[in-house]
Amino acid sequence: MSTATRWQQYRAQVCECPRLGLRIDASRMGLDPAFRARMQAPMMRAFADMEALERGAIANPDENRRVGHYWLRAPWLAPTAALTRAIEAATQRVAEIAAEIHAGLLKPPAAERFSDLLVIGIGGSALGPQLLARALGDVRSDRVCVHFFDNTDPAGMDRVLAALGERIDRTLFVVISKSGSTAETRNGMQVVRAAAQDRGLDFARQGVAITEQASALDRMAEQEGWLARLPMWDFVGGRTSITSAAGLLPAALLGIDTGDLLAGAAACDEATRRRDVAHNPAALLALGWYRATDGHGGHDMVILPYRDCLALFPRYLQQLVMESLGKAKDLDGRTVAQGIAVYGNKGSTDKHAFVQQLRDGAAGFFVTFIESLEDGASPAAQLAIEDGVTSGDYLRGFLLGTRKALTERQRKSLLITLPRIDAWTLGVLIALFERAVGLYASLTRINAYHQPGVEAGKLAAAAVLALQARVLEHLRAGGTGSAETIAAALEEPDVETVFHLLEGLAANGRVLSKEDYISLDTDFIRAPERVQHE
Repeated sequence: MSTATRWQQYRAQVCECPRLGLRIDASRMGLDPAFRARMQAPMMRAFADMEALERGAIANPDENRRVGHYWLRAPWLAPTAALTRAIEAATQRVAEIAAEIHAGLLKPPAAERFSDLLVIGIGGSALGPQLLARALGDVRSDRVCVHFFDNTDPAGMDRVLAALGERIDRTLFVVISKSGSTAETRNGMQVVRAAAQDRGLDFARQGVAITEQASALDRMAEQEGWLARLPMWDFVGGRTSITSAAGLLPAALLGIDTGDLLAGAAACDEATRRRDVAHNPAALLALGWYRATDGHGGHDMVILPYRDCLALFPRYLQQLVMESLGKAKDLDGRTVAQGIAVYGNKGSTDKHAFVQQLRDGAAGFFVTFIESLEDGASPAAQLAIEDGVTSGDYLRGFLLGTRKALTERQRKSLLITLPRIDAWTLGVLIALFERAVGLYASLTRINAYHQPGVEAGKLAAAAVLALQARVLEHLRAGGTGSAETIAAALEEPDVETVFHLLEGLAANGRVLSKEDYISLDTDFIRAPERVQHE
């Protein structure tokens, strides 16, 4: 295709949304007129599905649950007046808590004010606050220093506690779990509670719970007299909780303008309700995804944001997209194995990481470039690296050059352009992908709002831990032998899992030694022999 034809195609297919500060270029996704005509009726059905969802239709029949994260930034759209008031009250309470902490009115018992924030969560309860902190936080002006427990890895938690050091006595502990029983979050909370107690601190006097009303966590926080309790609702999934208290409280404590974040998301929600596909940026994304995957998934979505502050955005989208769209069956019960794998890296690191494969390797992917036009007024942004060329010019050149190199090999790509990254535009970007996920799910007739695979993983993990309890009980009663022997004694057919459990217990000194129980030629518990180099 000639450059002149390419320009005409760009002008015909670009979607400008000046009010949002957003532009979508889908001209390199193959959305030809015939395809658009064929998809017109399915897109109208998808719009109708989204309208019903926002009016409060049951989205998860198996759970009798609605999906209403859109109401968090437009409470007046909630299906009942009581729910509108509850959402508004929660948002107001977040602002009040942040203001009281910043003013030193709400403070820890052993210090004048909170200097640090430790967010304890998993999945969206951590990814959302992490994205906000990385994208919008600024160590030069943040009101608190934020840390995260987002895994049940003891070594990781130890590193965070070591970084806090003596400041643990002026750290606010924010525990986020919608159900109140999430294992990873509970484990992190217990670790912090023990660390606080070791220093003679009362965990409750520094704790805030964000959870569903009457959950186990909510009852604990009430009984122990935690500083505050904020609500989560059953209609908000973890992957769409960033505009709930789960994302808003950490953001507000950092000093981020949460009002602008909510307003940007609400404005994007409004714009993406439009049934004119050519002027609906979320519809264009969903159509581009459908075109690239033939509606069957199985292709990768490569996210390449060309700003350091959006380095976590690919990880954030992994949960939003893959947990929503990775489904075995469609709404009619047919096996479809739907899903779009997401990975990415920031530009221009991408050029030195995996663009070689994107250009010359397997073609089962499409790329979404994200650019921010303004470089800023800092000395680094204004410095001329070469005559008339700044480092920001290089960044933009690498983006445009990489996209051109991919286009030369017929690789599909989208380009999302923002004027800058601030609270408003990040709210727009988050809402844009949320809506696109919902529309794509409707086009492919899957339920984007349940996660049976996640629940299956939780049940399997619980079964493994129950088996470990049986193994330990057997050993404490005097049982010995190899993994095979112990499994036979327990009438447990899964010898491999027994082996792995014994290996882990031995590595941590909780049974005598690996060789007492496991018959293998290799021993990974012993330190390996070091090769002496001359």
